[in-house]
Amino acid sequence: MEPEKGLIVCATAGRDKGKFFAVLEYAERYALIADGKTRKLSSPKRKNVKHLRMTGKQIALTQITNKKLCGLLKEFTL
Repeated sequence: MEPEKGLIVCATAGRDKGKFFAVLEYAERYALIADGKTRKLSSPKRKNVKHLRMTGKQIALTQITNKKLCGLLKEFTL
């Protein structure tokens, strides 16, 4: 399964292991991910797709802010 724009993913490796992110872009083996708190929309993290677990949930990224993204991802961390 390839990550699509707006897909919610969970990091399975690295210092951000266990945290949830939204995919902003996807190219080849890498995805640009952000969570609105530690990784802002303006400076997303480049992460290898094999270190991401897809949740199957998707959000719309049109007119989203860091605060809104952080609030949407909070429901996944509970």
